[in-house]
Amino acid sequence: MFNVEDKIAPERVEMRTTFATTMDALATEDKRVVYLDCDLMNSIGMVGFSKKFPEQTVNCGIQEANMVGVAAGMSATGLVPYAHTFGTFASRRVMDQVFVSAAYAKLNVRIIGSDPGVTASANGGTHMPLEDMGMMRCVPEVTILEPTDSAMLADILRQTKDAYGVFYIRLSRKVADKIFTDGSTFEIGKAAQLRDGTDVTIFASGICVADALKAADILATRGIKAAVSNMFTIKPIDREAVVEAARKTGAIVTAENHSIIGGLGSAVSEVLTDTVPAPLERVGVKDHFGEVGSVDYLKKAFSIGVEDIVAASEKAMARKGAVK
Repeated sequence: MFNVEDKIAPERVEMRTTFATTMDALATEDKRVVYLDCDLMNSIGMVGFSKKFPEQTVNCGIQEANMVGVAAGMSATGLVPYAHTFGTFASRRVMDQVFVSAAYAKLNVRIIGSDPGVTASANGGTHMPLEDMGMMRCVPEVTILEPTDSAMLADILRQTKDAYGVFYIRLSRKVADKIFTDGSTFEIGKAAQLRDGTDVTIFASGICVADALKAADILATRGIKAAVSNMFTIKPIDREAVVEAARKTGAIVTAENHSIIGGLGSAVSEVLTDTVPAPLERVGVKDHFGEVGSVDYLKKAFSIGVEDIVAASEKAMARKGAVK
């Protein structure tokens, strides 16, 4: 059961702090929990964890593919591994190990890819994963999750401890906008509807959720009732939520901090094509490499901000009933 905050505001703690404190709690209650890293413990806030739980921590060095292989091997012995590195290296650099050593072998591995999309900011194009969800979606039986804020992150980490399979968790390290009240719980695989509406439905993930809510406020001033759903599980996608939205509002928008190719927009498009065709506008990065800049600058440069969601919503509505 989740509750939505009355007002959107930045959280008081960074996401990496919540990650570290939650992992501390999991490792304390369950000695099977192990943490693996590629020399980025300071970046993700896990230095204190490594000192407190030296026997449950492995620093693999800058050897991302090896880390996933080690995590798979640990899983085979009954341990519950969480393996972290930047999202670029947790996807592009480790695909064969994810596919063969973890997923194909039907093992139990959680891969944490931090700094997704434009949140990589000053690290620039080489470190800016705009394709990671698309790559992971192609691997059979992988669950893809993108926690929106600290409340969701804490709950998802707790749930994955006792779940089984390969999980890719797309995690921003810095301060997120607080959407949910502390203690909220979520159902993996089910969209979290944040606002009801009858004219258009906005499915958003990650940092785009707060912007989707702001866009809905602007649309309301124009007499447009926009529904907003947080699609934090990219795979398996909540097909029922998409179909219901298409039937109820007849116009869909997706908003994601990712390429429009292969991510949330693609997943929703596939559902609509298979079930209830409806106008869909995708807000996301349009087949570009990343670049250096602040998050605000990059959102504007790649057209994934509030005004872009507003424009996409109005365009999707205008297409209702259109004959090509």
